[in-house]
Amino acid sequence: MLETLATALQESALSQGLRASVWLYPLVNTGHVLGIALLFGAIVPLDLRLLGGWRRVPVDALATVLVPVAVSGLLLALATGLLLFASRPLDYVVEPLFGWKMGLLAVAVLNALWLRRSPRWRLLGPEADVPVRPAWRLAALGSLLLWLAVIAAGRLIGYR
Repeated sequence: MLETLATALQESALSQGLRASVWLYPLVNTGHVLGIALLFGAIVPLDLRLLGGWRRVPVDALATVLVPVAVSGLLLALATGLLLFASRPLDYVVEPLFGWKMGLLAVAVLNALWLRRSPRWRLLGPEADVPVRPAWRLAALGSLLLWLAVIAAGRLIGYR
């Protein structure tokens, strides 16, 4: 069934257009890289703060700036990633690294949602400092490793 859907997508005008255009696929790929850069560039400083860096900077103040950037980057990466998938769906559905990337991506997003939904985090004011809890440190370390793994898996797919 999955291969039937992938075949239909591969034969679609969207997929054919992405493969045939000299400019469209590179522009979509550039958008994907930009989304990843925004996401990871915002996540790293926040995770490093939760791991004990920049102790004088309130976590919530940092999160107020960086979380919207990370969310924007994630949305851009997801939208362009769907278009990249649409360009060669038959190749991706049989690629084990693609499955790993999607699984790691899901875990990374769930980790971020868990951390952000933590009851203590939501009670903070804009100037409040957060005593970093051990669970948050573990989530921050996991976040760094998960997002690096998602990026690595995605890059490795491009070389297969």
